[in-house]
Amino acid sequence: MARKQKRDVLIDVLIHGDCVQAMRQLDAASVDMIFADPPYNLQLGQAVLTRPDHSKVDGIDDGDAWDQFGSFAAYDAFSAAWLGEARRILKPDGTIWVIGAYHNIFRLGAVMQNLGFWTLNDVIWLKNNPMPNFRGRRLTNAHETLIWAAHNRKSRYTFNYQAMKVFNDDRQLRSDWRLPICAGNERLKHKGEKAHPTQKPEALLRRVILASTRPGDVVLDPFFGTGTTGAVAKMLRRHWIGIEADADYVRLAKKRVDAVRALGDVDLLETPEKRDEVKVPFGVLLEQGLIKAGDELRSDCGAYRAKVRVDGSLKASGFSDSAAGFSGSAALSGSIHSLAAQLLGRQSCNGWTFWQVRKNRQVIPIDQLRREARLRLDSA
Repeated sequence: MARKQKRDVLIDVLIHGDCVQAMRQLDAASVDMIFADPPYNLQLGQAVLTRPDHSKVDGIDDGDAWDQFGSFAAYDAFSAAWLGEARRILKPDGTIWVIGAYHNIFRLGAVMQNLGFWTLNDVIWLKNNPMPNFRGRRLTNAHETLIWAAHNRKSRYTFNYQAMKVFNDDRQLRSDWRLPICAGNERLKHKGEKAHPTQKPEALLRRVILASTRPGDVVLDPFFGTGTTGAVAKMLRRHWIGIEADADYVRLAKKRVDAVRALGDVDLLETPEKRDEVKVPFGVLLEQGLIKAGDELRSDCGAYRAKVRVDGSLKASGFSDSAAGFSGSAALSGSIHSLAAQLLGRQSCNGWTFWQVRKNRQVIPIDQLRREARLRLDSA
C-alpha cells in the first residue's frame, strides 16, 4: 500500500500508466528530485539493427515503437508535456536529472531551458564496456549524457559536496563518471532474456541520489522501467514514486523494489557538510575550558611554540633549533591562523591543523578540541 506524507502526497508507490497523465494527479511542488530516462527517439535509418553475423541487437529487434516518434516535432511536443509536468511537481529548491544519448539529449536540453529549468551540470557517463558499432560506419557510442538542472535560477538546491568529495578519495568529484553498463546478476531477466534493453546500473543512480538528495526526500522517476531508481532510493532511505506504462515492467519493478532492504543504521546515511556545521571560533575553546590562557601550543612539526592569551590570540614564545633563522619572536603574535602564517612566511595557514596542545600526557591537534566543542554546542 502506498504511504503518504503531509498534504496527502503519495510516496513509495509504483503507478501504472502514462507518465504525463500520472504526474497531473500529483500535487504541485511535492517532490525533491526527479530522475528521468525518457525514450531516446532512436534515429536508426533502418527497422532492425544487426551484428556482422546478421543476429539482431537486443532492444531493437522488436521495433521498439515506444522509443520512436514520427518526427522531431512530435518528440519535442512529448518532451515539453512531461517536462512541464515535472517542473510543476518539483519543489522550488528541487533538481532534475535527465539522461539521454545523441539521439535526444540536445533536444531535451533545449526544451528544459525553454521551460525555465536552470542547468547546473552536464555529466558524461563513460561506459567501461560499451556496445560496439557493428556496422563499422560510426564511432562506438561509449557514453551517455546526464543533464542536472535546478527548478529555477534562484533555487537553493541540495548538493552534498562533502559526501561526493569523500566518495572520490577526498578530491572534488568531476563531471565525467566512468561506470560499466548494467550486466551480470544486476541485469534483470525475463524468460531467459534481458527484461529491459536500457536498464541503468545501480551505481549510476547511487551517485545521482547521493549527490542531490537527503534521507527522507521524495525521488520521482516518470519512466520507471524495471525500478532501478526505486530500488536505490529505498536502500538509501529516500522515498520514491515510480511511473511506468508497460505492465510487464511494472510487475518486474514491483518485485524488485519489494525485495530491497533499506540501510538499517541511519547514522551511515550522510556525510555532514562542512558548510552546515556550527562555526566554532578558537575563543570558544577557552570559554568551554578546553584551552586555558597560558597554555602552550606547538606546531605539528614541533618547530614553533606559542602561548595563549586571555582573548584567544597567540604570542610566539620561541622557536626550536630548526627555526633558529627567525629573530624577534617575542614580537610575533596574532590569531591561530595569522601567527602560523607569519611563522611560515605565507599569506595564510589553517591554524586548526597547524597547532597542537598537550592534554593528559598526550599531544593532540587543537582541531580535535574544536570537534568536541562543536558537539557540546550541538547538544546544548
